[in-house]
Amino acid sequence: MSDLDSSYRVTSDELRQFIERIERLDSEKKDLMEQQKEVMAEAKGRGYDTKIMRRLIGMRRRDQADVAEEEAILDMYRQALGM
Repeated sequence: MSDLDSSYRVTSDELRQFIERIERLDSEKKDLMEQQKEVMAEAKGRGYDTKIMRRLIGMRRRDQADVAEEEAILDMYRQALGM
């Protein structure tokens, strides 16, 4: 057996462990998404605009310089359109 063959050998236990880990992570991700939906539903029930909240969350994830540049361009375009 060559070195290449031995380095790519698949063991059923190891493969099963990887698959099970990914399945657990998928389950956790599903649970977290459900919790996020519940929080958004609660916020909407309290009168908050969830579309704007999602936009704010997206902006907070981005680099502040990129957000500022985008807002400056948006303002320039608004002015050009007389808005």
